[in-house]
Amino acid sequence: MEIIPYIEKAKKGDQVAFTYLLDHYWNEVYGFMLKRTENETDAEDITIETFSKAFDKLATYNPEFQFNTWLIAIAKNVHIDLLRKKKSTLFVEITDEEDQQAYNIADTSPSAEDELITEQNLSQLLQFIKELKPHYQEVIQLRYFQEMSYQEIAEQLDEPLSNVKIKLLRAKKLLAEIIQTKQ
Repeated sequence: MEIIPYIEKAKKGDQVAFTYLLDHYWNEVYGFMLKRTENETDAEDITIETFSKAFDKLATYNPEFQFNTWLIAIAKNVHIDLLRKKKSTLFVEITDEEDQQAYNIADTSPSAEDELITEQNLSQLLQFIKELKPHYQEVIQLRYFQEMSYQEIAEQLDEPLSNVKIKLLRAKKLLAEIIQTKQ
């Protein structure tokens, strides 16, 4: 399976390509970090941050190296940064300029997950959402029930815009999987 065409499409802002790369490599990066951290929440946070940084820096990816190796290298650095933050307990503020540099995922056409989610009746959908981890429930709730923009969610959660986008991609994918298994 050739991954380079997806990387090239993602570099041009292709939403489907971003989603494909996220889905294809999520388990590998998450599994790697779970072994290192032995903590599901930390592993998930590091994985979200890894994809956020990777998509932000996709233009710097060198195709001479395996894409998964590049992702793992980013994950290791994110983990080291997290350990340093925990030691220093200093809160680092993300500047508006850094936030604006976050990659922009086009949000125009509904994905397969979006269509599946909107087809469900509301009470059933709410039950499925409750099966997600709390931080995924929160981004789904803010985006689809309070109809906040990505930027508004980022401000509300005090998180970088790119992290919010990755969380939403992941939350929609997990929710679609829950819906499909229940049908």
